[in-house]
Amino acid sequence: MSTLSLRIPDSLHKRVRELAKKENISINQFISTAVAEKMAALLTEEYLSERAQRGSKQKFKKALSKVRDAAPAPEDEIQTGA
Repeated sequence: MSTLSLRIPDSLHKRVRELAKKENISINQFISTAVAEKMAALLTEEYLSERAQRGSKQKFKKALSKVRDAAPAPEDEIQTGA
């Protein structure tokens, strides 16, 4: 475990304290979870971008050609109008 000194505005600290209390967790746990969630979002974006670079239209079309031509299931149909 590492220690990190963090300066945040009083208003933000107050809201973090309130939310952590509401969730029955410590402020440290709240902030650790928030940082982990932000990292996951950024790393996912990076991962998908890297995967897109390796993509191939030719391979995509080949895979898509294996899908049979059929009407969608009723629950998958797009409803138009009301």
